[in-house]
Amino acid sequence: MAMNRGDDWLLLIICSPSGAGKTTLKNRLLEARSDLRFSVSHTTRPKRPHEIDGRDYHFVDRERFGEMVANGDFAEWAEVHGNRYGTSHAEISLARQRHRGVVFDIDYQGARQLKASLDQPATVFVLPPSMGELERRLRSRADEREESIVRRLANARVEIEHYGIFDYTIVNDDLDRAFAELCAIVDAERARTRRRARLAEHLLHDGRIP
Repeated sequence: MAMNRGDDWLLLIICSPSGAGKTTLKNRLLEARSDLRFSVSHTTRPKRPHEIDGRDYHFVDRERFGEMVANGDFAEWAEVHGNRYGTSHAEISLARQRHRGVVFDIDYQGARQLKASLDQPATVFVLPPSMGELERRLRSRADEREESIVRRLANARVEIEHYGIFDYTIVNDDLDRAFAELCAIVDAERARTRRRARLAEHLLHDGRIP
């Protein structure tokens, strides 16, 4: 039976300190679940060599970002690691038209804003197994400078302090296990009664589920 998109539309927010693995988990989820769309954020940070504008981020300068803020184009935005990041209303609208859900890869500030403005998003926080492992992962990135690593490690503690605002917590000590937990969260969220209530009502009144 094909499920009606209106019953299990999912807003999934994934957050973590830089280096904990949220981007890897997000990419694996999108590969496995083609009915989900990634919300491509706008950012003022420089594009890394492997990144593609419009796929990884919409790269804009601070002036353009400021114009979008003034125009109310963002559902959320925040300054992180000295750069600005934001989720546009247009990205969410596009996902609603073509997919059964949208995945946000954002920080805790953006998560808090989206929880206040969107209809019951599911929120996941990804933890590294240790601060030592987090530092090792950051240092393994060829494009990270020492000053950036130090800043990200300091910010990681601040970000972890906000774990309590999230619905779920995943420890990324084993990527396959962490990914399995993320998939289980998606399935559980879609099976929530509040998402499937209309199906039960159809069954009671029409004798079948559409």
